[in-house]
Amino acid sequence: MQIPKQKKMEMLRSLLLSRRFEEKLTELCRIEHKIPGMMILCTGQEAVGAGVCAALQPEDEIITNHRSHSHLLAKGADPKVLMAEIFGKRTGCNKGKSGTLHLAVPEVNALCTTTVVGGGPPIAVGVAFGHQYRQEMFVTVCFIGDGAANEGSVHEALNLASIWALPVIFVCENNLYAGAQRYEEHTKAPNIADRAAGYAMPGVVVDGNDALAVYHSAVEARTRAAAGKGPTLIEYKTYRWRGHGEADLQIYQPKEEIAAWQAMCPIPKLRGDMLAQGLISKDELQQMENQIDAIVQDAVRFAEESPYPEPSEALEDIFA
Repeated sequence: MQIPKQKKMEMLRSLLLSRRFEEKLTELCRIEHKIPGMMILCTGQEAVGAGVCAALQPEDEIITNHRSHSHLLAKGADPKVLMAEIFGKRTGCNKGKSGTLHLAVPEVNALCTTTVVGGGPPIAVGVAFGHQYRQEMFVTVCFIGDGAANEGSVHEALNLASIWALPVIFVCENNLYAGAQRYEEHTKAPNIADRAAGYAMPGVVVDGNDALAVYHSAVEARTRAAAGKGPTLIEYKTYRWRGHGEADLQIYQPKEEIAAWQAMCPIPKLRGDMLAQGLISKDELQQMENQIDAIVQDAVRFAEESPYPEPSEALEDIFA
């Protein structure tokens, strides 16, 4: 399948924006009392969000997890309102009530970020069932990590999605660590995707640092789901450059392992391919990077200048 230039440009921009957005968050986290709460980043894994979301239609929905910034930005979330929410400000996408860990951007069909490990797949199954029931040609994508793949809720969701042939794609970002626990310490099988056979659905293993390979696999899974042929489990092999959170000193991650994966960074791979093919010039690339720098700086400025919610607003938007 030939990938249009426009899609490659979209993915490159998404990669660069996600990386710069989180680099700025890394800087801000070092300033005491600047950003409230725990900060969990996806630096090094951006190709998964960029490639998967580029394969989706605007009406398609995503359910994501605590490492969600690249997914949301790739789906079209406004960096300003995303940054404001991370700052806990009233102008954020959730009025300052979610912070970085429970983000929802319904206007781009990013329905929720759940920090309940394994909590996303049952929600995604319910959303996908709604599409099937209404005979809509939309799909739901659920992002989980390799740690979540061992939760019982995930197996139940995979089973039900298969039985009902639901239009859902289960995306496992295998970054080799579940918190501080290495993959081999919590899972015996070499691939999470091998489990798909037990649910009579396709299981695909893909290089999660190759945005184009991610895109190809996501397009195939989306086509299958939208045609009524049921779910797919895709495992993207990637790596978490930083700790589980920014307070994590990464003493359990070998420095040489981190360096080896950093050498396989998804950004130079796509950028180099596009430069070599003449799809973008060095001047155009520099212009794109400058624009992204400006977008992120503007997002920080917007967040800093925005007000915090009033205490009286604490019980608004709550349903019982």
